[in-house]
Amino acid sequence: MIEYLENGTITSVKGIKAAGVFCGLKKQKKDLALIFSDYLATVGGTFTLNKVKAAPLLISQDIIAKDQKVKAILINSGNANACTGEQGFENAIKTQIFTAEHFSISKDEVLISSTGVIGQQLNVEKIKEGIKSIQLSSELSAGHDAAEAILTTDTFPKSFACKVKLSKGEIRIGGICKGSGMIMPNMATMLAFIATDAEMPKPLVQKLIAEAVNKSFNRISVDGDTSTNDMVVLMANGASSISIIEGDQDYQLFKAALIDLCKKMAMAIVKDGEGATKFISVKVASAKSEIDADSAAKAIVNSPLVKTALYGADANWGRILSAVGNSGINFCPEKVMIKIGDLHLLNPGYDSNFDESIAKEILLKKNVDITVELNEGDASTTWWTCDFSEQYVKINANYRT
Repeated sequence: MIEYLENGTITSVKGIKAAGVFCGLKKQKKDLALIFSDYLATVGGTFTLNKVKAAPLLISQDIIAKDQKVKAILINSGNANACTGEQGFENAIKTQIFTAEHFSISKDEVLISSTGVIGQQLNVEKIKEGIKSIQLSSELSAGHDAAEAILTTDTFPKSFACKVKLSKGEIRIGGICKGSGMIMPNMATMLAFIATDAEMPKPLVQKLIAEAVNKSFNRISVDGDTSTNDMVVLMANGASSISIIEGDQDYQLFKAALIDLCKKMAMAIVKDGEGATKFISVKVASAKSEIDADSAAKAIVNSPLVKTALYGADANWGRILSAVGNSGINFCPEKVMIKIGDLHLLNPGYDSNFDESIAKEILLKKNVDITVELNEGDASTTWWTCDFSEQYVKINANYRT
């Protein structure tokens, strides 16, 4: 049984402390977060597929690739520390070492992450002063402070936590994330940090977070761009003394809860898409395979023509069908059915006869469901996206200024 906690966040998890402070990388908002586990935590993660990778990401990726347990994650916003060369790596390592020394742990027990403007050197001294000011706490407010400190163009912090009743007792999963623009499947300019007080071995942590990401964060898109800094990290600190063993009923319950929490986090990122006015759910059904279903859905959610039509409440089903046609999958266009909500825009045989006024009424809502039936097989998927508005252009035209 999964129960979400009111005002839940990463510090809802036993043995997890956090903090979020202002250190001066931004003009006035919080810009430095620390997540800290009282117990050494097994860790797994997924990372951007962009060939251009930020220095802190490469350092954290290397730690997670080893059989190394960690206690802390340091995250700064306001500066991505990407495309900064050797100096960028040195700066990232300096912040990692300073964090380790300040909290009396080893360097490799500290993961580091950055988000913000690309191509600018990190101000290490400001981060050091920020670390000195950190007061770790297990209070919910500390988790929410950390969630606030990792934001860039986001309009609201994103925190979630749930408790799961297993046969041996109760465990908790909590997380914070950020993301608003430069969001596309296979990771984007988004960060997500998740903790659980369950205990499990490294291979299982990695397997679980990879599967959860594939069913959540890898099925969202805001603008089709993949960034240089994304990561999703899962820490399992064992503070509950309850072990997760692959294959049993408790494992299935834990996996379901982790996937559900990741979906909620991913959807929150889409709802906060830069300039977004609508949350769009795209279901592709009756495909030949899950790969075909995902390919078709990805093409739809990444299409600027589809997203601008949705912003304008224009029931232009031709753009949706064209996007599927550009996806590379093999299907028969004449078999396709497309609907918004319960209204059929297109039936097989290119049969289209719908009330434009009803369609517009549906598309003016804040939440819009699109269903595409390929009528080729039994596979299906659901992806999430948002519309494109003029505000998206304004935000990104003035990002550095």
